[in-house]
Amino acid sequence: MITKQQLKRLRKQDEKVLTIVIDLYMPLVKAIAYKILQPIGRTDSMDECINDVFLTVWQNASKFEGEPADFKKWLGTIAKYKAIDHYRVLTKRAQREQVKKELPQVAIYDKQERNELLLLLSGLPELDRDIFLMKYYLQLPNNEIAQRLELTKAAVDNRLYRGKQTLAGQLKERWT
Repeated sequence: MITKQQLKRLRKQDEKVLTIVIDLYMPLVKAIAYKILQPIGRTDSMDECINDVFLTVWQNASKFEGEPADFKKWLGTIAKYKAIDHYRVLTKRAQREQVKKELPQVAIYDKQERNELLLLLSGLPELDRDIFLMKYYLQLPNNEIAQRLELTKAAVDNRLYRGKQTLAGQLKERWT
């Protein structure tokens, strides 16, 4: 355990005391970091996390106003939250990498589906095609589509409903 004298020296940024703190509390910090980072299989990031913990202790030692007995709790809390921060960063990075891997394949399917849908839309009457493009491409509400095309909202709703049925039938024919 750290002594009162060592704690005073640490607050004054004595590097020798930081070395003592690292030697005394490294097992605790490692255990906390391992417990939090191990479930995602990224124990290779533990060293960076541990370095962040002791850097934070060094930078904030002057703010610690507790007794030497409280120092271990304070250090443990810092270790816990630094490990959680690393966990979040690593999981977000893993998710982004996964999305990057899947993105080209999704883009190919999306392009093919979009082309097929445009081909099917071209078979609809011009007014219905315009309504579909305004609704699903421009994402306009039905009442605004009705205003622009000088139709009633009910007419737009009906044309969308019937158009969806027509497109669903055409898609079903293509896939069977």
